[in-house]
Amino acid sequence: MAMCLAAFAGSVGCRLFEPASSTTDSAAPLLPGQSTGVFTTARPTLAGALNDFFGRRPIADQPLEFPHNVHVGKQIMCTEYCHESVTKGPVAGLPSVSTCMICHAAIATDRPRIQQLAALSEKGLDLQWARVYGYATEARVKFNHAPHIRAKVECATCHGDVGEQTVAQRNVDLNMGFCVNCHNANNASVDCLACHF
Repeated sequence: MAMCLAAFAGSVGCRLFEPASSTTDSAAPLLPGQSTGVFTTARPTLAGALNDFFGRRPIADQPLEFPHNVHVGKQIMCTEYCHESVTKGPVAGLPSVSTCMICHAAIATDRPRIQQLAALSEKGLDLQWARVYGYATEARVKFNHAPHIRAKVECATCHGDVGEQTVAQRNVDLNMGFCVNCHNANNASVDCLACHF
């Protein structure tokens, strides 16, 4: 079986990879999509590799439907309002209930979704959003939004037209080929250390 997997991995451009062991972060909780054992450097499971290979993008199960088409599509707010870390670091950040309630304490308070938010806010609880984009630790990617924003790369380039989405979903496969093609087309560095550690 291992030989079959190795042969398949080679045929789709993957290689078997053994992650470096570390005693410092072995107790750290795994994020969605992370694994301690890996099948590829980009996807920790065979299922993940097959999904990418065949272009299947599972929709993340979110705790609450967030209609990007209402908030972004109608240009009610800018990206930095909900994703406040997008210009500062690798993770854009996800909105907290308190962020939502700044507007929704007075707007659309009769809607069930907003009433759910208000109930969470009253209890001091937050939403546990499922990540839609991210890299497996094993890929050793050091991504940062800031240089892409400075280069005026549109959000839709990597995230698709979120202004048309009722639920956040992956529209683009952020794999090495996608990134390298964009870097080549825009004369950005394709040096390994520009993106990997």
